[in-house]
Amino acid sequence: MPSDHEKRDVLREVASDLRDESDEGEKIAAILQRVSDLYDETEDTSPQKIYLNMRNILQVSEQGGLDR
Repeated sequence: MPSDHEKRDVLREVASDLRDESDEGEKIAAILQRVSDLYDETEDTSPQKIYLNMRNILQVSEQGGLDR
């Protein structure tokens, strides 16, 4: 079974690969990056915090972003 360190690294690597693919890829990359924080002992987060953060980001994005 992979260690937390390995899980974090894989999630962040996939996020990095997706970043420049498309707008959708950018959103998925952001989600993966935040989920990887669950496996980082230096981060103070939880699944609920990640969900709320990503929900807010996606809502702002759907409304045209911060520059509207």
